[in-house]
Amino acid sequence: MIQKVQIRTNPLITFSAVLHIGACAAVFWQVWLWPWALGVVIADHLLLVGCGLLPRSRTLGANLSRLPDAAAARGEIALTIDDGPDPLVTPQVLDLLDHFAAKASFFCVGTAAQGHPDLCREIMRRGHSIENHTQHHRYNFSLSGPRSLHREIAWAQSTLTNITGHKPHFFRAPAGLRNLFLDTVLIRLNLRLVSWTRRGYDTINRDPEKVLKLLLHNLRAGDILVLHDGNAALTRNGVPVILEILPLLLASVRGAGLHCVTLRAAMEAVVDVPAAPVPEPDFPLPHLIPAARGATL
Repeated sequence: MIQKVQIRTNPLITFSAVLHIGACAAVFWQVWLWPWALGVVIADHLLLVGCGLLPRSRTLGANLSRLPDAAAARGEIALTIDDGPDPLVTPQVLDLLDHFAAKASFFCVGTAAQGHPDLCREIMRRGHSIENHTQHHRYNFSLSGPRSLHREIAWAQSTLTNITGHKPHFFRAPAGLRNLFLDTVLIRLNLRLVSWTRRGYDTINRDPEKVLKLLLHNLRAGDILVLHDGNAALTRNGVPVILEILPLLLASVRGAGLHCVTLRAAMEAVVDVPAAPVPEPDFPLPHLIPAARGATL
């Protein structure tokens, strides 16, 4: 079973709190020290903000950017798919995953899930997992205070649980950006922060070759990859980038002797046994249709 998130103390935040107290004490002791005290406090805030702008950083709290060694030893990688579900893109993603016998973790936005609850249930029915990507996917998420963070994440937790009957175990912040309050909120909600080993920037990069190259560069067991079925960039032919590259990505994963599993499966305490060979599919790839904005092939 996946273990519950443990209460933890962040040394940087503790240091920051002590620094603020020390700055106040210094000014109280010698008022003329206020410019120095203010400078130290500003520098501390800039450090905290900078850490929040680094999605893979562990400075602000626990952050899963690679799978555990046991999962890597089994040849597992985690394919994570963000910002959906999307009624045009997600069903095709599911068909491609079925074709390669691959499993993925879908970080769903609460409002999108409410608009397409049957699609969320279909994701679960096909053996994938649904995780928490906030209720509204606001890009100012990292500027929120603890109450706003808690409300936004708990709202999505309730939405996704009510739709699927399964409570999310993992959380990813919009664009991976966060602040010093997030770790405490996630502890209270028993969620684990997940970033990634590498990403292809497929919401802004319209070149499938470049996206695929970023994802496959030094690919190895234990990696966490991220793609997007929601807010997906379109190629010049109007096809969402994820649909263009996913067959090539999954074929490369298979060719490397690796296999895609959900985050839940990778994190479970199971006996370390050799992975079963992935069977070759006996049906053709699904036909890919262009998605949004009236695009045509």
